[in-house]
Amino acid sequence: MDSSVLILAGLVGLIAGLASGFFGIGGGSIRIPLLNLIGFTLIASFGMNLISLPVSSLIGAITQRQNIDLHIGSSMILGGIIGTIIGTLIAFNLATSPILLAIIFLLVSILSIIGMNLRYLAPKKSETLSPSFNNLVSGTLVFNILTGMRGGSEGSLFVPLQRFLNVEMHKAIATALFAAVFTSVVGVVLYWSYGNLLLLPGFIVLVGSAIGSHIGSRFSLETKSKWLEVGLTSLILILAGIPLVQVLI
Repeated sequence: MDSSVLILAGLVGLIAGLASGFFGIGGGSIRIPLLNLIGFTLIASFGMNLISLPVSSLIGAITQRQNIDLHIGSSMILGGIIGTIIGTLIAFNLATSPILLAIIFLLVSILSIIGMNLRYLAPKKSETLSPSFNNLVSGTLVFNILTGMRGGSEGSLFVPLQRFLNVEMHKAIATALFAAVFTSVVGVVLYWSYGNLLLLPGFIVLVGSAIGSHIGSRFSLETKSKWLEVGLTSLILILAGIPLVQVLI
């Protein structure tokens, strides 16, 4: 493999790690479209993304451990693991349809934005929602089926789901990182068993992600919730269409 591609893969990991630690999204929403942009297929990008997730999420969770809500996190892990298994198995069967995978990626990104901003879009509905066990388990089950279908199990929708259920932003980020450690391990095992992991570039992405996650988590703790929400929404919106544009071109 060309050394320049490996260098770019490390840079992608660093950028995604920064966002992972800063926004609590695991980084898949960034890693996947950028890895696809530099030349990797979507299914290969999915696998490399998953290699990085347990480590980068763990680093972010440890750094922000004082904000983790174990009750919310345990409920999310339960639904998230089941959803990850179902969504990842579906992704393998869709591997020959890049345009469908790209459309799913765009759909997940749109759902992320809606979840982050529901209290502005439908304030009366938002006031009735709370992070109950049923809401968390059913929400993470459905959302991780979708994220698993587009190559993630890190819970890129974990923060939007919690904001949808009126969990404070810093708590949502830390708890999402905590839950993502467990759901992402399940995804890695599945991709490994199906032989869909590129180990060398995946390891380089992992190193960059680990460094970025630590740095991003430090900055996240010092940033106001308002700016975290604005930044995450903008980032998801910008990156949402990259896989679809790549396929169409």
